Amino acid sequence: MNMNFKTVATMVAISATTAIVSVWGVSKFNAYQQAGWQDPNKVPFNYAGFNNNNAPAVAVDFTPAATTAVPAVVHIKTKIKEKQISGGGSGGSRGRNPFSDFFGEDFGDFFGGGPRVVPEQRASGSGVLITEDGYIVTNNHVIDGSDEINVTLANKKSYKATLIGADPSTDIAVIKIEAKGLPYLIYGNSDEAKLGQWVLAIGYPLSLDATVTAGIISAKSRSIDINRKQSDKPVEAFIQTDAAVNPGNSGGALVNTNGELIGINSAIASPTGSYAGYSYAIPVNIVKKVVTDIVKFGTVQRAYIGINFLPENATDEQKLAYEKEFGISIKEGEGVFVTDVPANGAAAIAGIKKYDIITKIDGVNITSGPELQEQVAKHKPGDKVAITYKRAGKENTVTLTLKNKVGNTDIVKNTSIIEKLGGTFENLDKKVAAANEVEGGVVVKKVGEGLLKKSRMQDGFVIISVNGSEIKNLDELKEILAKIKSGVVRLEGFYPGFEGSYTYPLNLSEE
Repeated sequence: MNMNFKTVATMVAISATTAIVSVWGVSKFNAYQQAGWQDPNKVPFNYAGFNNNNAPAVAVDFTPAATTAVPAVVHIKTKIKEKQISGGGSGGSRGRNPFSDFFGEDFGDFFGGGPRVVPEQRASGSGVLITEDGYIVTNNHVIDGSDEINVTLANKKSYKATLIGADPSTDIAVIKIEAKGLPYLIYGNSDEAKLGQWVLAIGYPLSLDATVTAGIISAKSRSIDINRKQSDKPVEAFIQTDAAVNPGNSGGALVNTNGELIGINSAIASPTGSYAGYSYAIPVNIVKKVVTDIVKFGTVQRAYIGINFLPENATDEQKLAYEKEFGISIKEGEGVFVTDVPANGAAAIAGIKKYDIITKIDGVNITSGPELQEQVAKHKPGDKVAITYKRAGKENTVTLTLKNKVGNTDIVKNTSIIEKLGGTFENLDKKVAAANEVEGGVVVKKVGEGLLKKSRMQDGFVIISVNGSEIKNLDELKEILAKIKSGVVRLEGFYPGFEGSYTYPLNLSEE
């Protein structure tokens, strides 16, 4: 009898323990996801200088924050291999230029008269460890187009890094090194950052060793239109500081006096290219959302309200034109003035109309376009947000469901570069290759409806190199485009039967 009782009691205890562990495991995983790919229950060893992660006793003593952050900021060195670029040329048997009527007979020679060599290029920047197993966040522009990425830690250990994914719109990239037990920075909350608050910028400027500079937050939600260089849909809501940042600091950490990561240093405003008083960091609340999307889905799940609005840099003349057209007065800082509401978008379904002025998102005051972008960028398609707006002087609040770029709430898949190009391709016939004195190439049978359509490329174009790197078949084309991933590429080649070589620039970052 006692034996049976003990057996039953043991079984009950095991079952209860299993249930508790299962519930704990699920809750831990969910918390891990919500925390932006960091473990919220684990504090990295580099935070040993803090007492329960509280602020240091002396508010302006930066020693604990610097001691904590420096080991988690890395030096990134990139290499782009030497390339041979084909210029325009005689074309051998290629006959008449097919575009001479429109561009002139010399169009084929526009990019030069013969092949030239672009030497190997090296560059450097900074990055921030965000997990103990080697995930690093940096800027897209630090690693864009690189053939090799090398990472050196503060302890001088070096690793080869793998690119996990990048988002040119926010200028964020995620790379990874194979290592364990690494120091990393804990995410802070950039929404809580205040004007006048002390911050530290940490990175590897001008190829120097790890460097710490101090300053204050001088503005928030700033747009300087710099991301438009790499994306046609830039997202900018920078934290502006006067902490000294120079070339090489890009991708480094902006931390508060608690040693928490509140931004990724990305740009400077300067007439000379070096620090001249203002630096800009991507808010960490945007960073951790982008990082989580890249790691989990391979691409950013970008949400849209579904409105067009008066741009931040609108001139007085443009504002006056809108006021006359819409018959209302546009007041500076009152909110975001809606100039159009596309049909079937999230805003249109929720009842928002042209001429409305959006003043809050989820209770957060909105006075400018960058502030609106900052709040929306933290969400994914399918999320519900409360939008407060003014119409005819009366304030209203509606709840809308954010959509993705194609107008629904589905998860957006990571489209391959070849799919984005949109064309139909096949390998160049060997006889045609020999007749045109090339080793191989890829024929664009149909330009299609993708990025190729935005160029002046015509059906039948033969691609023989990408950014100067020779390609002989479709597999090599896919391989080199997958390596480049984003930014502007130049497809070089010819039209069989016509004279001249041609180059078509394409922006792979366009959506």
